[in-house]
Amino acid sequence: MIWILAVLLLASLAGLGYRQGAIRVACSFLGILIGALLAVPLGGLAGRLLGVFGLKDPLLRWLIGPAIVFIIISVIVKSLALMLHQKVDVYYKYKAGDLRLALWERLNRRLGLAVGLLNGAAYLALISFVIYLGSYATFQVASSDQDPWWMRYLNRMGQDLHNSGFVKVPRALDSVPQMNYQMADFGALLYRNPLAEARLNSYPGFLSLAETQEFQTLGGDRSFTDAWQKREPIMNLMATPSLQAIRNNPELLKTIWDTVEPDLKDVETYLATGHSAKYDPIKILGRWKFDVNGVVRARRRAKPNMTSKEAQAERAFIGATFGKAMLVAMPNNQVVIKNVPGLKLPANAAPNLQTLQGQWKDAGNGYQISVSGQDVPATVEGDRLTIKGDGMDLVFNPAD
Repeated sequence: MIWILAVLLLASLAGLGYRQGAIRVACSFLGILIGALLAVPLGGLAGRLLGVFGLKDPLLRWLIGPAIVFIIISVIVKSLALMLHQKVDVYYKYKAGDLRLALWERLNRRLGLAVGLLNGAAYLALISFVIYLGSYATFQVASSDQDPWWMRYLNRMGQDLHNSGFVKVPRALDSVPQMNYQMADFGALLYRNPLAEARLNSYPGFLSLAETQEFQTLGGDRSFTDAWQKREPIMNLMATPSLQAIRNNPELLKTIWDTVEPDLKDVETYLATGHSAKYDPIKILGRWKFDVNGVVRARRRAKPNMTSKEAQAERAFIGATFGKAMLVAMPNNQVVIKNVPGLKLPANAAPNLQTLQGQWKDAGNGYQISVSGQDVPATVEGDRLTIKGDGMDLVFNPAD
């Protein structure tokens, strides 16, 4: 398909060059060069304007913005070329004489054909670059004949680029940051391995993202999870409402990129081994669930004379008040404690549960947690997090 495209482009542009003449075609070639140089720098501005006019999907804005800039520059240059061509044409028709007119027309057509071939080569290089860039991402997530037709043809042409050896041309033009390709690889890795969701969800660097409403909704969307587990076509996943809410939120997408990019290598290692060289030394990071039995055991150690009946009553009371408590400690030193009446044992068994937000910091041999105007010490020993509460230590175990 690549060689068919090359023949069609070169033949059609050569014929157009012969018909339009050297001036218009040479200016068009200049427009191609200027448009290609300015498409990416000005494409971001065009993308923001598209957002103002209602196009929310940042991926489409990233793709369409440079194309619009290229088309606008080409139209402007072609308009100026037409004006210049008309001035020269008027001169030779009415002032230069018949012989010079005939010589000029022959030169103009033949030179136009040659420059038209140059235009065809330029367009072929640009189109091959677009195919190379697009198919790099789509080829890795291709699933079946249920993929959209444009995706199947794009993948076919991307494969032909490699099979024909013409891929050397777009690679020579490639100035896209390597991180963009690595992020595409990471996205394909997640799509191909839906079982990685559990481990990805526990990666410490993503805890703050997981607490956003959009990701909470996505995590609870059973239809999305089932489609991912079944490896349905990628465009079906992209069209689910819960994922659309993330795609249509530019600020959240920027936050996702800024969060993933610096930790990408560490994330891949974590998915493979379950260990993070960056975050493992910070023991407090993660999701922690309340350990009712651990609290009761600690209280029995503090009160050796407690009877079994009293211990059972305390277990029931503490379970009713703190049983659903969850603590999330994030890398940005934020901490969230959910479903708690506070940091002390309440007086009644039906307290108002709340979510406490605060900060944590390293305190040498342990940590200090600051919530609701209180500074309380915390320690992590093995798989147990203990917070020195008012009248009762709060004990947590890893939730994942």
